[in-house]
Amino acid sequence: MLLKFAFDDFIADRRFNNTTESNIKSYKYMIKPFIDYCIEEGAVNVEDVTRSHFKNYLIMAQKQNRKPNTINTIILRGKAFFNYCVEEGYITENIAKKIKTQKVDLKIDTFTDQQINQMLAYYRSQRKRHQSYSSYRNYLIILVLLGTGIRRKELIMLKWDDVDFTNQTFQVHGKSRKYETVFLTDKLTRELLAFKTFSSNFLKNESEYVFVTNKNEAFTINTIDYVFRELKEKMNFKDTRVSPHTFRHTFCRNLVQSNVNSFTIMKLMRHENIVTTQRYVNLWGSHLKKENDKHNPLNNFDF
Repeated sequence: MLLKFAFDDFIADRRFNNTTESNIKSYKYMIKPFIDYCIEEGAVNVEDVTRSHFKNYLIMAQKQNRKPNTINTIILRGKAFFNYCVEEGYITENIAKKIKTQKVDLKIDTFTDQQINQMLAYYRSQRKRHQSYSSYRNYLIILVLLGTGIRRKELIMLKWDDVDFTNQTFQVHGKSRKYETVFLTDKLTRELLAFKTFSSNFLKNESEYVFVTNKNEAFTINTIDYVFRELKEKMNFKDTRVSPHTFRHTFCRNLVQSNVNSFTIMKLMRHENIVTTQRYVNLWGSHLKKENDKHNPLNNFDF
């Protein structure tokens, strides 16, 4: 089987299995250059590609100063591609199977309370000064992200019909392409109700989506990215990424530091397995040790 045709089949298979478009782009961005490299090296067919080809390509990527996280993504995407080739009978062994990912220093950005207050204060002042829809909308976006931990795409796809004000929940089209329940606090429910009334009056024709542009058009990935690029410039936070996912991390960190158990965190974050949750617990769990050191019953006894 020609390597380039095998890769085309792989991408078609991912689409057939409802892989997200962002993941499709990732496969193309990470694996297509490797495919081209192999062909240049004379490995035209899938069965011609060896472990050495993959390792040499990774070494070349390192010399090009590709970051460890990028290298690891190439490895994981490569393993998925060659695993598909094994399943289809193009080859008998996954040549990437035994290649290990690189160790990376785990740094996950979160916002401090001061940073959150600064962002909210900025949009409050903008709303008071200009009485604009976008300032109120962006203020609510921060509250929803911080109060629920939902993902960027879930936010832009959120519709008013998904919101159950009575039971204080809403449904999102989650990462696994199924509807999942997200819980709302009393305060966030009230804020959303007030924003719904404001939106109806401002937009005249109420949109089916919770968050739209000033022209009443549905949000896109580019729209939400523009909102956060603008916010980043205004805030000028050092060493903290201003993005929707940073709010998700902040939501998770606060759960961990409030001593919420791992299973509950997994459910609230809607992780597919406890391993993902445990990674965050291990990262931010130092707070638990401090609390244990402070309140441990043995502190009351001499021995």
